[in-house]
Amino acid sequence: MPDASQKPTINDVARVAGVSKKTVSRVINRSPLLKQETRTKVEGVIAELGYRPNPQARALAMGRNFLIGLLHDNPNAQTVLNFQVGVLDAIRDTEFALVVRPVDRRSPHMLDDIRSFLEIQRLFGVLILPPISENDDLARLCREMGCGYVRMGSARLDDDEHLVQSNDRECVESVIDHLVANGHRRIAIIKGPDGFRSAQERAEGFAAAMRKHGLEIPPEAIGSGNYRFDSGIVAAEKLLDTDNPPTAIFASNDEMAAGAFHAALARGIDVPAQLSVVGFDDSPIAAHILPPMTTVSWPIREMAKSAAFKLIEPTNPAAALSTFPARLVVRNSVAAPRD
Repeated sequence: MPDASQKPTINDVARVAGVSKKTVSRVINRSPLLKQETRTKVEGVIAELGYRPNPQARALAMGRNFLIGLLHDNPNAQTVLNFQVGVLDAIRDTEFALVVRPVDRRSPHMLDDIRSFLEIQRLFGVLILPPISENDDLARLCREMGCGYVRMGSARLDDDEHLVQSNDRECVESVIDHLVANGHRRIAIIKGPDGFRSAQERAEGFAAAMRKHGLEIPPEAIGSGNYRFDSGIVAAEKLLDTDNPPTAIFASNDEMAAGAFHAALARGIDVPAQLSVVGFDDSPIAAHILPPMTTVSWPIREMAKSAAFKLIEPTNPAAALSTFPARLVVRNSVAAPRD
């Protein structure tokens, strides 16, 4: 055993565990190239000795820092926040830290800016949120630079090692099934912004479900927003101004759905007695608004946790997950139409 007055070293761990220094290093770096028996033994010695790896020394040896980058250009602050919480769940009690980097997907210099960021920070890996996660050139850049990456999406964008995805299209079909089961036939949609795969998947799920039930989608039943509250108000006002307004509105996220609530109540339209509203995300606003809103629960926190483990600990059971089914959460914003 090492002298109690001195901090234990990696050599002490190797000696007590009866393994090589390289094996201890592999345990510390969460290498999958180890038997579980060996990993458990070395981890036990590390705990017994109170050994703390030096992250600076390890970073120097590995040529990268113990930093995970979160790249996003997402107008929905709650989505970004929820994803951060999931990542922090995964890296708690590790030497890893999170660096959040907003980018501008419309900039012609986006890839050059990200390249510079990766070179300067020497990141362990990056997690990429939609819509920039849908950019194959960005994924290719990460591979070329030897930077680990995981993409989040609403459809299959990559192999399981580099992807966490949800089933948005199928869940939106369940939303329409629910509205039809409650007697609705005039159902409108507030679509998300162009360039977002999530917006596309949700709109296509809406169209497929409407066709399944033999329901038409007239042009005046289609509104557009940018995933922000104000755009939901504007889109809902246009939908409600038509000669034959909808009895139900599906909004592609909760913020726009809350905007539809606002537009309806400003006109004296009761939700849900006169207008049913359904959102997507199951963000805090869905449960806090009155009446509480029916929505789709998008497991962002669990997706983020899995994405982080795919980078830092591929052997963790959570890292094996790639598809995270969303589900309909029925609350009180849907009722049978009056007419």
